[in-house]
Amino acid sequence: MLGSGKTTFIQQLAENITGKTVVLVNDFGKAGIDGEIFSAKGIESIELPSGCVCCTLKFDLISSIEKIRETFAPEHLLIEPSGIASPSGVLEALETLKINPVTVVGITDATEFLELNHEDAFGRFFEDQITNSDVVLVNKTDLVEKEIVERTVSAIEQMNPNAIVFSTVNCIISGTLPGVSKAGRTITSHASPVHFDTCSLTLDDNLDHEWLSDFFQDMSMGTYGDIVRAKALVNTLQGPYQFDLSFTNIKSIPFEKAVNSSRLVIIGKDIRKDAIMKIFPSSLTFL
Repeated sequence: MLGSGKTTFIQQLAENITGKTVVLVNDFGKAGIDGEIFSAKGIESIELPSGCVCCTLKFDLISSIEKIRETFAPEHLLIEPSGIASPSGVLEALETLKINPVTVVGITDATEFLELNHEDAFGRFFEDQITNSDVVLVNKTDLVEKEIVERTVSAIEQMNPNAIVFSTVNCIISGTLPGVSKAGRTITSHASPVHFDTCSLTLDDNLDHEWLSDFFQDMSMGTYGDIVRAKALVNTLQGPYQFDLSFTNIKSIPFEKAVNSSRLVIIGKDIRKDAIMKIFPSSLTFL
């Protein structure tokens, strides 16, 4: 799900596996961010932004994979779908290409899973993600009580008794990722993707870090609509920074090098576009 730790996990995985590796990134907004994050770590990546690979971009996903195979011939292809993608749609595309073996890793946010799993908008969507996973990471366990972690693990094991489940902090697992792959797997589809509004902004490079931090805090409190996820790479007056908002969790960390283009992606419902346009000296694309 959005903000669960997919990018962190892929960074660690790509840095620790041997052989030619390429990451195919599907950011939901037009202003792709994860590709630059991977590049800063020296990880080869291809971006497929603005849409969802499990539905509207399924044919683009197929053609992108074919080009990657022809151009790079990687030993490992890591696909990072948008956090609101249904794995069943991605698996169907891989089946069309006769790609195997395939291992599906699901990552859940222990701070949000139990609450969101009971909501009509997310319950069947989570079921699609969990039941199609071979490995599930219950992440951010350091941010909740042990009892919440245990209930989350139990709920996931009930949804998919065959999955290997890890409780993690920063998506770190002991040892290597289990080499699980299912030949001739049964793809289970439970729901269409969750629909959110998205807006992408190109930002100036003269914004103050504290001002941006306050803006992210305001987003988390509902000032600009029901924001579930926001990501930004910005050359602030205090240097380059990466900003993240996942539901109510906010963080900002220094970025490794100057950002190619300062930008922000916001995902949510009933986003207050007019209010955002008033405070940013920026170019705004609203989807």
